[in-house]
Amino acid sequence: MYLRYSFRLEPTSGQRVALARTFGCARVVYNDALAARKAAYQADRSRIPVGALAKRVITEAKKTPERAWLAEVSVDALQSSLRDLDTAYSNFFASVTGQRRGRRVGLPRFKSKKETRHTVRFSRNGFRLRPDGRLNLAKIGDVRVRWSRPLPSAPSSVTVIKDACGRYFASFVVEIDPDTLPPSDSEVGIDLGLTTYAVLSNGSTIDNPRFLRRAERRLRKAQQVLSRKAKGSKNRAKARTRVARAHARVADARRDWCHRTASRLVRDNQAVYLEDLAVSGLARTRMAKSVHDAAWGTFRRVLEEKAARYGRHVGVVSRWLPSSQTCHVCWVVDGKKPLHVRTWRCGSCGTEHDRDLNASRVILAAGQAERLNAPGGPVRPGAAIPYQAQPVERGTHPKAQPDTTGSQTGTPAFQGGEDAKRIPSGWCLGTRAPGRGAFIVRGRVW
Repeated sequence: MYLRYSFRLEPTSGQRVALARTFGCARVVYNDALAARKAAYQADRSRIPVGALAKRVITEAKKTPERAWLAEVSVDALQSSLRDLDTAYSNFFASVTGQRRGRRVGLPRFKSKKETRHTVRFSRNGFRLRPDGRLNLAKIGDVRVRWSRPLPSAPSSVTVIKDACGRYFASFVVEIDPDTLPPSDSEVGIDLGLTTYAVLSNGSTIDNPRFLRRAERRLRKAQQVLSRKAKGSKNRAKARTRVARAHARVADARRDWCHRTASRLVRDNQAVYLEDLAVSGLARTRMAKSVHDAAWGTFRRVLEEKAARYGRHVGVVSRWLPSSQTCHVCWVVDGKKPLHVRTWRCGSCGTEHDRDLNASRVILAAGQAERLNAPGGPVRPGAAIPYQAQPVERGTHPKAQPDTTGSQTGTPAFQGGEDAKRIPSGWCLGTRAPGRGAFIVRGRVW
């Protein structure tokens, strides 16, 4: 597997000028290539190959007076810019045709000179590591690196980044072997929130650090100073850098906290189960600032990456799972509850529940059931039917199933006893479908 290792760079004043020149040339080549591809498509809907495009916007452009200064920087950085453009087009077409998951990716756009973040990538031919620890970049020189840890293997490429507050970083791509941790018997479900960041099914909690809220006063003062500076002045540029530096402190602290917390969860548990939260939707509500400050999406991504690296499992259950409405003792769906209700009593078994702790235990049971039934039903006629999932209705328009979950009446989904013993994962919120191991919850098969 491939990982990125980032280290802080300390270029000299001359190296800063050379890096700025490289950033600018890479941006110009990218924009020229994008303009050429757009013109070719509008003319006869043709696509210029990458080799012909590189010859036009790099090799032949260097011979013209308007682009002669492209020869002052490394050609490796310019070619990497063209590869980035080709990747952007590939992602766009894959997104349009449905081959790429996630949000729809738009067409590549022209890069602006006024952007505050600049990047340029060097392949193996454009950089080398010196014995004294310095990073040699083509036509830039030996740059000092703050090494915080050794690289596990020889890097295949390096990306030089200048962020909005003027810091320089070197991001190395290295290939490593997965470091599998010893097996653990512990599995945990997590209910994410805002008042308490996470409530674990074992009863422990993780406090919400609220990095942005704690830094709001300092950010507000810096933004007020920026708003009073004349546009286009050097003092405004300095104030803008101070605002960016204050935001960078918040982002760095949040990122470090996510990595530390995720590492601890992955180290202590064999499997971690989360709920698939609609973060983009919650970020458009009145709780938007708190949702962005919590960074649930970043936390989930970091957790999945570390689990893949160390041989652990991260399961994500459906966002439509009624985790806050279901009793984890008798599995009765008790109905919706407003957010101010933090504790409730089950109307069937009388158990007193903490809202978040109960939700985390329901998420744990649902995640274990989904992991147990992960193979699914047969995919072709005559195939052997696995024990975990018998053939059920899985069409585009499934037959309507009776709602026997008891969500309105408080009727238990199953009577416990021997049924509960046969289903150790505990996710039994609906009637049993034809065949053992699959359950129908409001017309959906689990």
